[in-house]
Amino acid sequence: MRLIDRYLLRQLAGPTLLATLALTGVALLSQSLAGLDLLVNQRQGGLVFLKITLLYMPQLINIILPVAVFVAALVALNRLHTEQEIVVCFAGGMSRWRVISPAMRLACTIAFAALVMNLFVQPAAFRALRDELFEVRTDLASTLVREGEFTEPVPGLTVYAQTVEGDGDFRNLFIYQEKADGTSTVYTADEGRIDSRGGRSVLVMKNGTTQEFSDRGVLNYLTFNEYPFELSSMSDSAELVHYKPSDRWPHELFFPDLTQDWERKNRLSLLAEGHARLATPLYNIAFMALALSAIIGGGFSRLGYARRIATMGAIAAVTRILGFVVQAACEDNAWLNILQYAIPLGATAFGLRAVFRQKVSRFIALRRRTPAMAGAAA
Repeated sequence: MRLIDRYLLRQLAGPTLLATLALTGVALLSQSLAGLDLLVNQRQGGLVFLKITLLYMPQLINIILPVAVFVAALVALNRLHTEQEIVVCFAGGMSRWRVISPAMRLACTIAFAALVMNLFVQPAAFRALRDELFEVRTDLASTLVREGEFTEPVPGLTVYAQTVEGDGDFRNLFIYQEKADGTSTVYTADEGRIDSRGGRSVLVMKNGTTQEFSDRGVLNYLTFNEYPFELSSMSDSAELVHYKPSDRWPHELFFPDLTQDWERKNRLSLLAEGHARLATPLYNIAFMALALSAIIGGGFSRLGYARRIATMGAIAAVTRILGFVVQAACEDNAWLNILQYAIPLGATAFGLRAVFRQKVSRFIALRRRTPAMAGAAA
């Protein structure tokens, strides 16, 4: 790679990295705000919250990368063109392909990295995310008791705790249970904690009482130092983690197990997700081509390229929105999957056509003729 190629590549790579980091930070902030429910309602620790937020990153990065490439390319190319560095490249005899090749190589490298994330990193991260969310959802300590609230985790059972300590202990516990035979029991305890005994989940209550009316209307009142309240009826041991199309490996998307009822009914959705995994990295190349078209696809102007940038920005936005629309439509019509590839490839062809159809500007030609004219005058 020649010195000028390395220079142009450095000028593009730096802004691309900064734009990716900035947009990823904004996306993580919005995702973290949406995940505050884990801290507020589910009473999960900060490590669980951080883990779930970070597991969303592969998908967020894949969505952000084309935008980052487009913005960074516009910033870098606009500066290079305004300061006449690209003009000097043309005046030095470099072809248009030689000038844009560092940008296209960078876009292809980013597209390959996005493809690897789509095929391998995202499924692994989303499977871990789904497992983590399943554990949070089935966490008895968070679903059974909420501080200062009467909750009904299952029909016929009401639970209240005045305070919930950070270590998982409950203080001033109250439980009202209606049984199948029509009798009811009230449990009160100074403290309680969810534990596992004999492979079963139990709520261990300490220093409390039980009050129960028998079928004869007699009140039975007992005190206890420790009482294990059975929680097996609240946990479904047969419940399994269900992986969505975004969590599945490529071979599971393109070759689903049609003996499974869910996969047979959602075969088109799985196929659409599989083609989207392969097609979305192409938007990095398409957006780079549109950015090149916005700056190099027209004549040189000292006043800037605001109109061309706005036009190409609108085209890029429409292109990506069409991609999302087509992906959704592919869940009903398998033949539309070809459009998932046609849209980014068409945008790439449109951008490169605008770059290569533009003739060498008069300013460049004048710069080339100036030395010869000066020599003739001398």
